[in-house]
Amino acid sequence: MTIEEAQKTVDTWITTTGVRYFNELTNMAILTEEVGEVARLISRQYGEQSFKESDKGRELGDELADVLFVVICLANQTGVDLTEALTRNLAKKTQRDSQRHQDNEKLK
Repeated sequence: MTIEEAQKTVDTWITTTGVRYFNELTNMAILTEEVGEVARLISRQYGEQSFKESDKGRELGDELADVLFVVICLANQTGVDLTEALTRNLAKKTQRDSQRHQDNEKLK
């Protein structure tokens, strides 16, 4: 699925199954919550925290997909073409960081 297809798919899901988009502020709060769930799982899976009973059965891919879903919702409702935005963003990063990471002693 392309990013454009994902944006269309999410929009179709929202307008049929989801009834309508939550407002932008609600979606921002939901995004924060979903990112927190990713952080919680990573801290347990790759960090030093131990799993709790309530963490069992959670999968990183599913949690990341929740984040992506809400990001796509926010893009759709604010008129952002994520394909175009990501293309511009990567060009900016490439120009800005063309030597930065190669010269970083911490990465060697």
